[in-house]
Amino acid sequence: MSKRDYYEVLGVAKDASEDDLKKAYRRLAMKYHPDRNPGNPDAEAHFKEAGEAYEVLTDPQKREIYNQYGHEGLQRGGMGAGGDFAGG
Repeated sequence: MSKRDYYEVLGVAKDASEDDLKKAYRRLAMKYHPDRNPGNPDAEAHFKEAGEAYEVLTDPQKREIYNQYGHEGLQRGGMGAGGDFAGG
């Protein structure tokens, strides 16, 4: 299963401020929190997805990598597409 766009997950624009991100995350966290939805695996999945999106988009470095390379950039340790490090 491919991951959804983090901006789509939080329901914000790509130029959203940190305050906008925080408001969107809090709204979703309250809606999908496991304590409010006991035994609901879909709500738990949404809650985790929102947390992951918030974590990436509120970290300036991770957000820049995500904006440039998407999920793949984050999975490759921030090196992005074709970012093999050939240090010596």
